[in-house]
Amino acid sequence: MGNNQIPHYHLFIHPLDITDLRRDIWCDDPVPAVMKFNKRKFEIDIVYRGSHIREFDKKSYFVSFHKPSLFRKAKEWHLNAEFKDPSLLRNKLSLDFFAEIGNLAPQSRYVFLVINGRKEGVYLEIESVDEYFLQKRGLPSGSIHYAIDGDANLSLMSDLDKKVKDSLLLGYERKLGMDMDDDSLQEMILMINTTSREEFEKKIHVIMNVDKYLRWLAGIIFTQNYDGFVHNYALYRNRENGQFEIIPWDYDATWGRDVNGKTMEEDYVRIQGFNTLSARILDIEHYRKQYKNLLETILKEYFTIEHLRPKIETMYELIRPYVLLDPYKKEKLDEFDREPEFILNYIEVRSKYIKNQLTKLD
Repeated sequence: MGNNQIPHYHLFIHPLDITDLRRDIWCDDPVPAVMKFNKRKFEIDIVYRGSHIREFDKKSYFVSFHKPSLFRKAKEWHLNAEFKDPSLLRNKLSLDFFAEIGNLAPQSRYVFLVINGRKEGVYLEIESVDEYFLQKRGLPSGSIHYAIDGDANLSLMSDLDKKVKDSLLLGYERKLGMDMDDDSLQEMILMINTTSREEFEKKIHVIMNVDKYLRWLAGIIFTQNYDGFVHNYALYRNRENGQFEIIPWDYDATWGRDVNGKTMEEDYVRIQGFNTLSARILDIEHYRKQYKNLLETILKEYFTIEHLRPKIETMYELIRPYVLLDPYKKEKLDEFDREPEFILNYIEVRSKYIKNQLTKLD
């Protein structure tokens, strides 16, 4: 396969199973399927994934492998349609950006999906955040919790109904770990919200990798993912040192467009963030100074037209031939072709906004 090609996955799903999938798009029970790739055959399970995106014409999928049980050192991955993103670039651009500025972030790549001989178009294959994610990076074992809705706001109050939570586990789904790991998560949330300023300053670095947290916060600020503060992340707790790290997830509503693909003004997300933990960490002078220095470094080295243009153009040129074959995107080619410049313009105006706001961190 040449550098200018993307992998083609040919999936075969029994028509009755497709009917089952379509009958209830909210059902999380997978159906069996076969995937063919590079003359190899894989027995898999497949089901629709996501929340509101399940209602779109172009579905996103969650795939798990059975025979063989691993593919590319993974037991499962996600196929995202990126249906509302006219560029198809934002999620991958975001995840790569997070990794570049020092965060744990899933790897991703573009693929072309064909189901029962019908072209379904360009998809983004995203690595699952699980035990294999940790193994690939040589990280210690630990727990992983997915933040699945607005209750995962690291607060005692629900972001959904504005009431005190019945449980501090609301909004989280344990992907990896044991019951005791649920206890650690609840203790962390309780500490964030109930300790005095002095006690918080003494304890926060023990239970949270603050440097990585600030890098994650910076990633949200630059990509401007408003939802990122209350979900669209996973929590990994390193069992060796007991510290939590946050891993970004689902960053298609970024780089100047919201969840519906509409323009998001460059001043929509303030540089201090919105959740309780960010406020408490930035209330401590040396962390605030560390965060400001981090933003300045990223503004100078990573969040620039010169640095990001080649990445954007390379991705765009890679997938454009396949967008022509995508039944959901080929009629919107003009819109797709305009998006690289739209994103570059966003980088320019967002960069100016952040620079002008830095004094708020003094």
